[in-house]
Amino acid sequence: MTRDEIFTEVQKNLAEMFSLDVSAITEDSRLRDDLDLDSIDAIDLAVRLQDLTGKRVDESRLREVRTVRDVVELIERMLTAHAG
Repeated sequence: MTRDEIFTEVQKNLAEMFSLDVSAITEDSRLRDDLDLDSIDAIDLAVRLQDLTGKRVDESRLREVRTVRDVVELIERMLTAHAG
């Protein structure tokens, strides 16, 4: 999965899960400030990431996620670790 494919998947999932306008979701979008996601939403997102990657999301890494770019990079790392 390429970085662009990961971003598109994250963008689509965020839009579906939280009733957001897909065009408003950019890599620079801040989850809390721009997309109005809270800690419960983060748990829902973690479950979706686990489904996407087939790996359990490390909670300490999830706490570091602030932007959509951070989510994309986290998935990239998870998929790379999964492949290796």
